[in-house]
Order: sequence, then C-alpha cells, then structure tokens
Amino acid sequence: MDFELDRGIALDRVAEGEYSAELDGGWVVGGGVNGGYLLAVIGNAIRTELAELGQPDPVSVSAYYLSPSVPGPATVRVRQVRTGRTRSTVAASLVQQQGGREVERITALAVFGDLGEPGEAQREIPPPVLPPVEECLATAEAPPSFIEVAPLLQRFGTRLDPAYAGWALGSPSGSGTIQGWFKLADDRPLDPIALLLVVDALPPVTFDLGLPGWAPTLELTAHVRARPAPGWAIVRHATRNVSGGMFEEDCEVWDSAGRLVAQSRQLALLPRPPA
Repeated sequence: MDFELDRGIALDRVAEGEYSAELDGGWVVGGGVNGGYLLAVIGNAIRTELAELGQPDPVSVSAYYLSPSVPGPATVRVRQVRTGRTRSTVAASLVQQQGGREVERITALAVFGDLGEPGEAQREIPPPVLPPVEECLATAEAPPSFIEVAPLLQRFGTRLDPAYAGWALGSPSGSGTIQGWFKLADDRPLDPIALLLVVDALPPVTFDLGLPGWAPTLELTAHVRARPAPGWAIVRHATRNVSGGMFEEDCEVWDSAGRLVAQSRQLALLPRPPA
C-alpha cells in the first residue's frame, strides 16, 4: 500500500552519500516544515546508506536545526563516521537552495543498528492512563484557521487527552503537559523511522502554558528503543523548565503493547507573543 509518509520521505540517490528529496508542503507547521518529518527524511537517507550493513534502525539521532526548511527540493548528504559490526555512526546534513546559494537547514549525528526483536525490559517508564480513544479530542478536527497554519495535523489521527487540551478552548491547564493517542491518518504502521516523526508530532507543550504559536526547534535528540507493535501509540510531551526565551520538551512514546519505544528531548524557542 502507498502511504503518505513513505511518499513524503522518498529519496533518489544522486551520488555516493548524496540523496535528493522533495519536502512535502503537507508537513508544514507554523513557519516551516515540521522537525520530526525532516528527521524522518534524514533517517531514511541514513537507512538507505547503511542498507548493505543490515543496520536499518535509528538508535540515537541528534539534530541541530540551523534554519527553517521550506517545501520543495532538498539534498541530504550522509557520511559514515564509524562502521561497526552491530552499530554504525553517521553524520548527515539537509540542505536547500535559497537565493541562488546552498543553505544548510539541519546537521545531525546518528547511531544506527538493528533493533531486532524486543527483549524484556528491566526498567521502564509506564505509560500514562488515558481515557478511551473515542473520548479524546481529534486534532484533525481543529478549526480551519488552525489547520491553515498547521496542515500536518491532517496527516495524523491524534486524539488528545481532554485533561491537557483546555488550551484549545482558551483554558490551558498550566501543567506543561500534552498527551494522547497517536496513529497516522492513513493507518500506516509505525516503524523506527516513523518514530522520528512521532516524537515531534504533538502540539508544543507551551500551548498548555497559555503560550500558543510556532516554537522553532533548536536541537532535538531522539532515542529509539524498540520496533513498535501495530496499533495506537501513546505519546506524552512535558516541560519542566522555561527560561531565557527557551524551553525543553521531553517526549515518551509507548506502543500498543505498553512498551516504551522512543524518547526524545528538544530545546526550542518560546513562541513569539502576538504583535
């Protein structure tokens, strides 16, 4: 089956370690293309580069967002830093043409390997208890004015926990938490590459602090712990520190079996107040 995410992260190899991509405008939020989607594009290039080594899965990816990406052509360059028997370290960058010159949008360092079959967890964060899916709020049903600035919401089947969704009605809880059920709108099964998208798929936690607006990511580190089981995932974003015009956002993702399959931390800028 042809899934939207797979079309959006598709690549063509143009030279050794170099891939062309077409960034899809359907993954835009606020002032640029969603950072998680871009991480999945880069992850797909690395996966392709390491295909012969049998190391298809991201284990850890740290990315610095240097300038906002825009829909349209992009180039991903991948350089193998260290090749190992079970894991390899790779440097990657995503660039675009702007004003007749090349502009680097993202630079990343990643460890890839083979996650294999999940073993028994020795210690693991339990998932939050959520209301049933049908009692949660669908982000795809947000007002048209909201969808206009965040069309990527239509790519998700996200259902938000009402306890932390009061910001949508002008009554944020103030806890700095947003959580809910997650799947892709076209029911594409989640895999390790898709998890790079999922860790940046919910609205910014600053919404729950009464600070709506686009929150540009400065740095995002994602850890993929296991290949997810099919079905609805649970995603939670939370922040504990807001200062100096920045905030950190911690994310955990659990699969339908209740296993922790991904974590991330990102540092982002606070949304700008309305003019």
